Amino acid sequence: MTLLLRPIQSTDIVPLAQLMAANSLWQRYNVTEASATQRLQNGLEQQADITVAEVNGEPVGFIWTVDKGAFQRSGYIMLIGVRSDRQGQGVGRVLMLAAETALFAQVADLFLLVSDFNQAAQAFYQRLGYRQVGAIPDYVVAGITELIFHKRKV
Repeated sequence: MTLLLRPIQSTDIVPLAQLMAANSLWQRYNVTEASATQRLQNGLEQQADITVAEVNGEPVGFIWTVDKGAFQRSGYIMLIGVRSDRQGQGVGRVLMLAAETALFAQVADLFLLVSDFNQAAQAFYQRLGYRQVGAIPDYVVAGITELIFHKRKV
């Protein structure tokens, strides 16, 4: 598998929105193809930092970062998604490492939120050196606690 990382393009909006809408995690947050399409389109128009992972010309994942998106001083991993048939193949790891390299060139700390029920993601982030530093109950959706994960530049 040859994985190419590149900035988001307008042709990525629909397949990435479908990726999001098909994911049971995002369904718990009431993400639909229409809402995901609008969010990604807005990101593209605002020149947000959205990196797409591509295999054989097809987008298979993405990561959306904000360089000073946490407390106006630290990097923030806002969204990451990998197509279900590509999970467990290193796509998420490659996206995270690329994002960390870019963000750590500008900031000393990174933050992200992960759902309390998403054990696989928590383990993934811990393997990458993140640690839980807090929790926000009912932050996005009632009944779901968002766990705050942090990683400091070494």
